[in-house]
Amino acid sequence: MNDRVWVFIDGGNFHHLVIKKINCIEQTFDFEKFVSFLVGEKSIGQNGKRYYVGTVRERMGDAHSKESMAIQTRFFATLKNNSWHIGTSKLKTRIETITVDSRMKDFDKLKSIGIREIEYERKREKGIDVMIATDIIAGAVEDKYDTAIVISSDADLLPAIDWVRKNRNKKVQYVGFSMPDSLNERNSVKPLLSMMSKTNAQRILTKEDMMQFIIEPVALDKSHEPELEITDTVFQD
Repeated sequence: MNDRVWVFIDGGNFHHLVIKKINCIEQTFDFEKFVSFLVGEKSIGQNGKRYYVGTVRERMGDAHSKESMAIQTRFFATLKNNSWHIGTSKLKTRIETITVDSRMKDFDKLKSIGIREIEYERKREKGIDVMIATDIIAGAVEDKYDTAIVISSDADLLPAIDWVRKNRNKKVQYVGFSMPDSLNERNSVKPLLSMMSKTNAQRILTKEDMMQFIIEPVALDKSHEPELEITDTVFQD
């Protein structure tokens, strides 16, 4: 019997690890083709295409947030029309403060004009990892899939992955990415080593692998692209 597959995509994680690196947006990435590529000859189980992400909220008087929400809403509609399950949580906004010190570029210039601290706004998604982990376990308990393909480099998912492998004899395939940045090593994308060691199978994709899923022709206007921050996520061991 052909394996039934559920595909779990951590949207915020995927946005930073892949979408931004290949210079596109979610609306110009072919998720259907990508899933077919991952699944191959296996079959996708019922409700087996699953996408999780923090939702953008409109703020009164903020045209940028209004347009970002509209873009995301259209993207969700496209996914739903293709039978995707969408798990969401609200993006949380908070103000963070950075102390200006000698580690910063143009430190002397900032200091000379009296700037000692810089405040900025960050958007973070909360609870997505818990939602994915819960669905990985629930799908296994209800025997909805034989193999889970996990597209996330979030170590918080490892307990759930370990549980379904040991207690429900489910297979888990980790999809990671390797995208070196020759200009700044800190910006390189690397697979999560603990995911590689604690899953049944691993598939590491490069920038060249992912470029094939960009929808052409591409006419990008990224000025209103929803910007996501990932919380409590480690990209490499």
